[in-house]
Amino acid sequence: MRKALVGLVVTLLATSSFVTAEAQTDAAQKAPVVWDLTELYPTDSVWDAESKAVAAALPGLVAYKGTLGKDPASLAKALRAVSDLQRRLARLETYASLKRDEDTRVAANQERLQRLQLLATDFGRATAFINPEIVSIGQTKIDQFIAADPDLKVFAFGLHDILRKAPHTLGEEGEGVLAGSTTATAAPQTIYTLLANSDLPWPTVALSDGRQVRIDSQGYTGTRDLPNRDDRKKVFEAFFGKWTEYKSSIGASLDGNVEGTIFNAKARHYPTALSYAIAEHNIPDQVYRTLVDEANKGLPTLHRYFALRKKMLGLPDLRYYDMYVPLVKSDRKYTVDEAEAMTLTAVAPLGQDYVDMLKAGFAKSWMHALPQPGKKSGAYMNPSAYDVHPYVLANFTGNYDSVTTIAHEWGHAMHSVLANKAQPFETADYPIFLAEIASTNNEMLLQDNLIANAKTKEDKLFFLNQAIETIRTTFFRQTMFAEFELKAHEAAEKGEALSGDSLTKIYLDLLKRYHGDAQGTVKIDDLYGVEWAYIPHFYTDFYVYQYATCLSAAAYFSHGIEGGDTKQRDTYLNVLKSGGSDYPYDILKKAGLDMASPAPYQAIVARMNMLLDQMEKLTNG
Repeated sequence: MRKALVGLVVTLLATSSFVTAEAQTDAAQKAPVVWDLTELYPTDSVWDAESKAVAAALPGLVAYKGTLGKDPASLAKALRAVSDLQRRLARLETYASLKRDEDTRVAANQERLQRLQLLATDFGRATAFINPEIVSIGQTKIDQFIAADPDLKVFAFGLHDILRKAPHTLGEEGEGVLAGSTTATAAPQTIYTLLANSDLPWPTVALSDGRQVRIDSQGYTGTRDLPNRDDRKKVFEAFFGKWTEYKSSIGASLDGNVEGTIFNAKARHYPTALSYAIAEHNIPDQVYRTLVDEANKGLPTLHRYFALRKKMLGLPDLRYYDMYVPLVKSDRKYTVDEAEAMTLTAVAPLGQDYVDMLKAGFAKSWMHALPQPGKKSGAYMNPSAYDVHPYVLANFTGNYDSVTTIAHEWGHAMHSVLANKAQPFETADYPIFLAEIASTNNEMLLQDNLIANAKTKEDKLFFLNQAIETIRTTFFRQTMFAEFELKAHEAAEKGEALSGDSLTKIYLDLLKRYHGDAQGTVKIDDLYGVEWAYIPHFYTDFYVYQYATCLSAAAYFSHGIEGGDTKQRDTYLNVLKSGGSDYPYDILKKAGLDMASPAPYQAIVARMNMLLDQMEKLTNG
């Protein structure tokens, strides 16, 4: 969801039949399906002129070097100049990236974004003096400046964050060495990407329907849910068999990535790679470790689902290649208007103000909704244009997943709307640790509304299974990934060698434990221990755990909100309005949710048990 420039900017300052008739009436019919970028810049030439103006202003920032500690007014003047350029750059980035993504075939769109990326790099160079200079000024003097000048209030959190990182900030020579090592430490991911997407000779398998399918990553995800079990087995064996052939090379690549993270952690004086990786937003290690512990305590619930899956599929045993087969199918198709109406109905527990803001967003040209030739695949929300509004990209095809994508991405959009309204530019942006709460909460509200209002047993089973699959894949599977990362890094920190074989052993042990192999719940063949080689997220260290924590937090909040607890609803909305005004862990803790405690993870396991209760009742009836 987040764009690279936004992260750079913040870092530099540290800074249907299921739709009610009323909802159908209220929802904007024939909703806009193409975004209006003229709200950002009327024409390409206006964007071009603004980019040149920002470029011309960058050299002026160097004049502030050496002045930050002079007096409060000097510090405020320098930070305001930097912030104002950040704001303009973020708007330029929004236009350039959205133009590129609406048609990636247009060379001018590619070139515009490349120009913007170079401009962002120049901005980084022009402001590189800020953090070291603030650190040299020191906590006492900075606090005195903030107390003396009201204009510094909006910069207070960013300034304190820079000072928090002072013990991990090296001298000029040391920082130069680390900066120069970036290319080397990024090499493992580059190597992996080339191997996975270009160089591996993917096999072709013959399916029972006569098709010959190339089983690369796209072929695998497109065929792993085939109804014919023998076909699924062929696909899994071909796909993971190929990864096995290259596990030594890919193991060396992942080992290089792990060692690079450990090198940076030691260089910056962090006790572990985990501490280093999650320090950017001041997340306590205990959040990560409690997540892993509680997911393991919740495994009996996951195994309960697998037992139900086996029963509903009518299989004599359950194998890893049976994980993606839909238990209930739905061929129902929806329109964008219906998806929006369904979402409006579902989010009603968040209050009329939220519904009205969402309805207003739907009625405007904020979203590029439909697939078209050359358009970027997938979906995201771009929040970077603080002075305009968020933009949403979707590729709506009319299936159920398309509907949930609308609810999800517009959850992100409303998060930005609320944060931008409540916060100044300097503290409006928020990290992933908070971002996915808003989106997954909207998804849960949609799921529960559809379950409650399903007209047939088959519809209800379908919606229940979709909700359970969200928990399986986003909570349990992502936590399994997180535990694998932790074990791999800890092994390397103890001096143990990481190889394709040792990584496969670590992963296979986890795969068997999470799927109940010892209990006979799911039989995990040793071949699938190589799945770690398929997961590109492992090259962005300690990142995926946030999907599990956010889903858990959403379950915690949604339970009270759906129960009519207006205090809980208002607390949740205040979390969204907080933007990036504090560290995300602290924002949630002030809202009564300690992500280092078992409570949020127990909430998501309780939700899965509640959904399973309903599903089992229907299948036993």
